Amino acid sequence: MDEVVPKLTVKPLSTSLSFRSQAYESLKRAITQMDIYSHRGEVRLDERQLSQDLGVSRTPIREAMSLLEQEGFVRTEARRGIFVVRKTKAEIIEMIYAWAALESMAARLATQRASEEAIASLRALFTGFEGSHPREHMDEYSEANVDFHQAIIRLSGCQMIDDMTKNLFIHMRAIRQATISQDNRADRSMADHLSIIEALERRETERAEELVRRHTLDLAAHVERYCTYLE
Repeated sequence: MDEVVPKLTVKPLSTSLSFRSQAYESLKRAITQMDIYSHRGEVRLDERQLSQDLGVSRTPIREAMSLLEQEGFVRTEARRGIFVVRKTKAEIIEMIYAWAALESMAARLATQRASEEAIASLRALFTGFEGSHPREHMDEYSEANVDFHQAIIRLSGCQMIDDMTKNLFIHMRAIRQATISQDNRADRSMADHLSIIEALERRETERAEELVRRHTLDLAAHVERYCTYLE
């Protein structure tokens, strides 16, 4: 059976703003939402198809692609086309290390800065999973898992951490989604998340920081052990 390669999901652009800016935002959002590590094949972007999907000429598409290439989201290969950037296994592990450092500091700051209401909102992400195993609702839990880690970053109230994690996020999101169903990770992830939320609620700064760091480093260990298809 042929492997199904993900397709970029985009919508026609409005005429009220710069087509280049809109094309850039639409393409970046679509790339960020792709599961780029759920398959082995490369994801090639078709300018002509994107022009039709977005309802604009190919010029703003090319300009947007140029910006995305500068930011490391896509790469251009002569006579082959434009491809979504996929990291090697070693690069992904290094990115996870960087995320562990940033998110654990975000958790530390969240215990000091976030409101009780904001921290309580983390529990709402997992409403509906009580009394069942996350693996029974894998698609929904996978999205909640990603939202949880983004929320920790936001709760830090630190714009620099938020900015630094933006370009890491496309790869972190994709690798989390690709691995959450492996080796009983979903159930263990749920337990970890609830422990982290409890530490944040109790304003246990050192514990929250340590739990988040350990949780993310467990992902690095999993990728090292199981994700041979990334090599």
